Amino acid sequence: MIKGFRQIAVLTMLSRVLGMLRDMAFAYFLGAGYLMDGWTVGFKIPNLARRLFGEGAASSSLIPVYSAELEKDKNKADRLALTVVTAVFLVLVAAVLLGETIIWIYYRYFSVYQGTKLKLVLSGIMLPYAILICVTALLAGILNAHRHFAAPAIAPVLLNIMIIMSLCFSRWLLGMPPRSQVLILTVAVIFAGLTQLLIQVPPLWARGVSLRPAWDVHTEAFKKVFFLMGPMVIGLTATQINTLADDLIALWLSGSDEKGQFFIWFGRQIKYPVWEGAVSQLFYAQRLYQFPLGVLGISLATAIFPVMSSDAARKDFAALSQTVSRGLRSAVFVALPATAGLLMVGKPLVSVLFERGRFTAHDTGLTTWTLSFYVLGLTGYFAQQVATRAFYSMQDSKIPARSAVIAVFTNIVLNLTLIWLLGTGGLAASTALCSYLQVTILVTVLCRRLGSGILEGLTWAAGKTIIATVCMCAVVLIVLTFSRDLADIFKLLLTVPLAVVVYILAAKILRIEMLSLLIGSRQRNKTPQ
Repeated sequence: MIKGFRQIAVLTMLSRVLGMLRDMAFAYFLGAGYLMDGWTVGFKIPNLARRLFGEGAASSSLIPVYSAELEKDKNKADRLALTVVTAVFLVLVAAVLLGETIIWIYYRYFSVYQGTKLKLVLSGIMLPYAILICVTALLAGILNAHRHFAAPAIAPVLLNIMIIMSLCFSRWLLGMPPRSQVLILTVAVIFAGLTQLLIQVPPLWARGVSLRPAWDVHTEAFKKVFFLMGPMVIGLTATQINTLADDLIALWLSGSDEKGQFFIWFGRQIKYPVWEGAVSQLFYAQRLYQFPLGVLGISLATAIFPVMSSDAARKDFAALSQTVSRGLRSAVFVALPATAGLLMVGKPLVSVLFERGRFTAHDTGLTTWTLSFYVLGLTGYFAQQVATRAFYSMQDSKIPARSAVIAVFTNIVLNLTLIWLLGTGGLAASTALCSYLQVTILVTVLCRRLGSGILEGLTWAAGKTIIATVCMCAVVLIVLTFSRDLADIFKLLLTVPLAVVVYILAAKILRIEMLSLLIGSRQRNKTPQ
């Protein structure tokens, strides 16, 4: 498990670093105004499909069933995987065609504002990316079941490279205005999707899986996959659905020069709680809190899921309980210091990364405000990834789906309440709160099924992690105090490496076994990997 985690984390770190460079390019060329709002909304649906299938429903429903079939008959297992890929491809093609039709009708007959028209155009061009990335994710799930993580983890790198190149090329070489750049970006996304798909093929061939259409839809294994998949669409991706709700509510309740400062509600004039650019501020804040979540949280869950699936397939629930326990302790170990670190260096981090070109100091303040609420939910986001996969390894997708429905509904209610008090910070706060709500529900049910062993050592590990985090924060505060006159970039160069070193040393002194996730140390009293 740990070897797979470190391999995924290294490759995902490369992707996230490039992703951060991509977001810096967004800030420089597009800023945090209506163009970036348009891009964010246009990419949201295919990107949500990536979340659902790349880190969620299709691959997560396939892996446990496919792993169980591999234990019995590889040929039948491969036939099952190809049937799922074929079926999902056909369903997505139909969905995209329907989506394109709806977008065209709304554009032609109902859109009034030019900003709305731009969002619809961008959405229409990028919608087919959903097909490419979802099929890629299914192939990645097959490779993960074979304990191959490199090709799936490197796929996002290609998307980031193509987006960065298209932004730089269209502006610096062709001299295109920002409005034209966003159109070039949509084409780059489609080409990236094709490339991401193709790089999964060679490692599949090497493992004896030849890509071809298959249609064994009447087998029990296939029915089981699709029975699991439906609820997983909601269950595993509640956080992503909540962030989508954040964006849409921010879009609807943001004023602009085109829309004005007020809207009419039942004859009353009401001032918009946020202004144009709110969607962009959410986007940049989401990118920052999702950096540790993607590098560590998703990597941990991706590596641990095949292990849990194998435990469940062998009906070894004692081993499954230990694996879940290890996953939850790992989530706490990496999430707490990430939360504290982002809270302490949030403003200089946003400033150094984004404040240039069309991204202003005003945008920095608003983005930092939003980020400070998102990061409060990091431990919940991390634990959520582990807990949901524990259910999916047992081929139970109903409980995660029910908990997600509760979390999503609660998030919408809180969004519509807190946005009037905290602006975009209120939207972020509701997402953070709902992550803990869902985790509480999931862990409670897991304790009933697997026993309280899944929480064994969690309190002790959390206590040690808090002590190590406090040590890290104390050092960071001292450094920030004595370096307050330095430029933000020098503050970060001083504090971030020092914080990592202090946290690792503190963890080593406290003998926190989850330190092995970061440095690969082996302790004699460690549970089996």
